Amino acid sequence: MENSALLQKAVDIKNEIKKVVMGKDEVIEKILTAVIAKGHILLEDIPGVGKTTLALAFSKTMSLSYNRVQFTPDVLPTDITGFSLYDKNTGKFVYKQGAAFCNLFLADEINRTSSKTQSALLEMMEEGSVTVDGVTRVLPEPFIVIATENPIGSVGTQMLPESQLDRFTVCLSMGYPDAISEVSILKSRQGVNPLDTVASIATIQDVMEMQAAVENIFTDDKIYRYIAELSAKTRENEFLKLGLSPRGSLSIAALARAHAFLSGRNFVIPDDVAAVFADASAHRLVLSPKAKAASMSAVGILEDILKTVGAPAVAKNK
Repeated sequence: MENSALLQKAVDIKNEIKKVVMGKDEVIEKILTAVIAKGHILLEDIPGVGKTTLALAFSKTMSLSYNRVQFTPDVLPTDITGFSLYDKNTGKFVYKQGAAFCNLFLADEINRTSSKTQSALLEMMEEGSVTVDGVTRVLPEPFIVIATENPIGSVGTQMLPESQLDRFTVCLSMGYPDAISEVSILKSRQGVNPLDTVASIATIQDVMEMQAAVENIFTDDKIYRYIAELSAKTRENEFLKLGLSPRGSLSIAALARAHAFLSGRNFVIPDDVAAVFADASAHRLVLSPKAKAASMSAVGILEDILKTVGAPAVAKNK
């Protein structure tokens, strides 16, 4: 399919989801950007603002198989990865698939479960496969994780380690709806579930073609140097104890290509990098005591870094 047709599919997907998730157009755009960049999404927010509804809407509009696990302290790694069960009739062990064998996996309240279960999921996110009893099984393509976590300080929560946060391409927050959107939400749920009206806009093949098109977006060497310089600035910043990892730089590059695609271009410009920089970076950083004492935020520091690094002039792809 031509890029123009794929782009129209992306626009139609966004419009369909907006019918259900109201007043959150920017979040929808960012999640779609992460999906076509082959990324995983962490939604950090309070309960009840529509995170699960948003994930379900994406799965329906993109024809993705979907599983959801409510992460609690008693959820085991085998619930996610699967396990081998002895069959007395055959005298052999038979593998039973875990919940992760789907296209879109919703890990609800990931910071309520054990570190061992979190690690099992995050390994699958990185490898795209599951190894049980020495046998490696490939997960379906595409494989996308949308994980939610409650704000730190909520009952029963624990902070995700930096190494686990680094596996997520973006970290987003939906926040409360505005008054007009909340009225629309209340009216839309009177006697009907809006999710039942969501139409399938794209096929799995369409999604994979979008991802392939994003990978072919032209990125000038100057853009790569721009990303590397931005990342280097986070590592030498006096207000940051931990800066961006190379994995973070890779996420910025992938998201910038996806942003360019959704903007109707076949090449990346510095504005694409600037648009995704904070969402791809803020959750990977650790503030220094000096920054905490001054009540500084990771996003604010990243905005200052963007201002200090000059954006390059790049040529369009021929």
